[in-house]
Amino acid sequence: MKKQSYMSNSVIEQLSIGVLVFNNKNCLVYINNAAEELLDISERKAIGAAADKLIFTPSFDILNGFTLCRARGAKLTEHLLSFNSPVGVKRTISLSMTPVLADNETDNTVLVELVDFNHYSQVDHDREIQSQNELATDMLRGLAHEIKNPLGGIRGAAQLLSKELKGEYSDYIHVIIEEADRLRNLVDRMLGSSVLPNHQETNIHVILERVRQLVEAEVDEQIAIQVDYDPSIPEFMADKDQLIQAILNIVRNAAQALTDGGVITLRTRVHRNITIAGKTSKLAVKVDVIDDGIGIPANMQTKIFYPLVTDKVEGTGLGLSIAQTNVHRHKGIIEVSSQPGETIFSTILPIEREHG
Repeated sequence: MKKQSYMSNSVIEQLSIGVLVFNNKNCLVYINNAAEELLDISERKAIGAAADKLIFTPSFDILNGFTLCRARGAKLTEHLLSFNSPVGVKRTISLSMTPVLADNETDNTVLVELVDFNHYSQVDHDREIQSQNELATDMLRGLAHEIKNPLGGIRGAAQLLSKELKGEYSDYIHVIIEEADRLRNLVDRMLGSSVLPNHQETNIHVILERVRQLVEAEVDEQIAIQVDYDPSIPEFMADKDQLIQAILNIVRNAAQALTDGGVITLRTRVHRNITIAGKTSKLAVKVDVIDDGIGIPANMQTKIFYPLVTDKVEGTGLGLSIAQTNVHRHKGIIEVSSQPGETIFSTILPIEREHG
């Protein structure tokens, strides 16, 4: 069954609600873009699949739902269902099914609508993250000014003292100058690069392959890096170097979590109609960095993007902060979900900005 046979126009493809159509054998005959993203499956793989293989919820039997829906000839809705996608992504959804009779089809066709509650809660969460990071950055700028001014004075005084003493105690004076420089550099790193992005035509997979090569050269042989790329993602305008630095910091963070070895997966997908901080983009690229380490403690997950916040003994707490700053400069955001055995850092970068 061709996708176009269920479409009067392209409007249905722009919906943020997932739309699926199942035939009288409960096999999929149509799926829109939003449903592909929600189920994390392509149309080619989904068409023809049985409903209970595509949509599995522990608290609701979809096949029994189809039977009731058809018997009653009326819409059936279930709210707040815990749902596992075919690739294991956990979501909370609302599911509605309606019996329909499509042109040139036999009776008992069912239309299914899926609403992802995680999406709407994530929009609010993204706004909160950006607001918190902007506040933290403003505070750091003020703090940096207060720190760098006296550091400059200390360094200048040490240089004058060196001249007055004509080489005497030079080792001690050299330590003072070096430490002043080190603190100044630390403050600069806390704020991240001040260079605005140099946008050029960029391929996300070129960036990821560069990151993969760098990390593979650094990590132990017990850590494997796998890729799961969507080749349909178009090129877009971005600063290649800043995005390499952002994703490199995320992948290094994942590698540090695999103290006894493990697997890091780099995954890319196209997402449509993405809203970030109140701005909606028609098209976006999503880069997932997935590791099977011990996970991030729940009390740290809302703090890890702040400068100097880390749960690692030798960490500086700057890597993820700099990554988030670089991604924000591209009007994107980094999200995190974590549990023991699976941590996912998702970098979402708008390719087209439609409206706000």
